[in-house]
Amino acid sequence: MCEKINKVNSWLSEVFGDQPVPHFEVNTRTVDILFQLAQSSEARCRDTALLSEDLKQKASEYQAEGAHIRDVLLQGVGLSCSSVSKPASDYLSALVDNAMVLGVRDTSLGSFMPAVNNLTNELLEEEKSNRRLERELRALRKRLGTTLAKLVSRNMDKSLTHQAIVQLSEEATALKQEIIPLKNKLKPYMDLSPSPSLAQVKIEEAKRELAAIDSQLQMNMDFKL
Repeated sequence: MCEKINKVNSWLSEVFGDQPVPHFEVNTRTVDILFQLAQSSEARCRDTALLSEDLKQKASEYQAEGAHIRDVLLQGVGLSCSSVSKPASDYLSALVDNAMVLGVRDTSLGSFMPAVNNLTNELLEEEKSNRRLERELRALRKRLGTTLAKLVSRNMDKSLTHQAIVQLSEEATALKQEIIPLKNKLKPYMDLSPSPSLAQVKIEEAKRELAAIDSQLQMNMDFKL
């Protein structure tokens, strides 16, 4: 339990950053829920880290391929890295790097311009996506705070526990059983003439008793719902 609590506190601190972590009641159910959320979040972070490492590996491969293409270009015009000036070598390296990033088939202007336009459109879409993700992250933090507050509220309200609901159901069932004999007791008087005073008194007594239990049953059922 202590290990889970420490894990949850550490994760919540990372999620909320500089913002204060909402207070929540420390009990088994709340800690278990937050612990599961923390595990899911860490799993996504691990996947992201693996993806980042894969991208770094691909970048290294692209750099090696770019160096190879540069050598091929120099050899094509009868030059070598040692025979060109430093500025010319830098320009050539930049040209090769751009060609690699854009994925063009050659270094002509006709290949570069469409590729640059496509890259610009992709950049705009990525910026839109980043803004959307930031909004979703803020909303998620807000929902998490609200959820924590609800958990605290529900844990403090004992009338909403499963045990309390079961108890109310049992009480309602018992009241129903009490009504049955009262209805049977009242039934013989329903056929009597209302003129005999004694019969009238007993009818009224039975009706009041039945009405009282009906009212108590309805109150318990309403509270249960």
